[in-house]
Amino acid sequence: MGGALMTDVIAALGAAAALGPYFEIVTDPAEEADPTWRPLPEKDPERLLGLVDAYAQRLGTGERRVAASILFQGLASRLWSPAVAAAAVGAVPDLSSLHWRWAPGAPIALWLAEPSGWPRSADRLHETVVNGQLRPLRETMLQVVSLADGLLWGNAASALAGTLRAGTLRPGLAAPLDSLVRDLFSREPIAGTGTFEQGRGFVRRSCCLYYRVPPGGEMCGDCVLVR
Repeated sequence: MGGALMTDVIAALGAAAALGPYFEIVTDPAEEADPTWRPLPEKDPERLLGLVDAYAQRLGTGERRVAASILFQGLASRLWSPAVAAAAVGAVPDLSSLHWRWAPGAPIALWLAEPSGWPRSADRLHETVVNGQLRPLRETMLQVVSLADGLLWGNAASALAGTLRAGTLRPGLAAPLDSLVRDLFSREPIAGTGTFEQGRGFVRRSCCLYYRVPPGGEMCGDCVLVR
């Protein structure tokens, strides 16, 4: 167990989950009976390829790299959102026992089999999300499809910036959220992926390829192409 008590981590994740489904990681030990949970990060390229192709079908695109990019960003958001929000509450969850479950048409669900963690710390947050989850996920993803590192880490950065919206949902979290996110943006591989502009918020230096999703032409609010 890490430096934070199990009860503190469970309470922090519960407070994060109250912000919405994207902030939820369940901790119920009864979930162990469900055989559809798989360890995350996903290290099976074939399974990840199946998910990429399912995303491509849902998006209506024949470009696997477009679906892979959007999938990576979605997974990054599902990792950052509960972890950062819980850290802002006061406890960083250790994601080494994280599991995921997905079925076509359903949202990606997350379950932490052995809740533990540490008191609020940007160092621990970076270690458990970036090094423990995103880097291995990137390695598996690159066995499935070719994507530039600038795109992948730009997607992760965009997902991280999106966690700041939790401060509008729960104003008491705004200050610790801002402090954590700014610190994380100073660290590799997130550093240099974009800038925060007055009146617009985060603006990335890469494109996630969403504009190529049929019928095409739509851009994300933080896209480098929007000027």
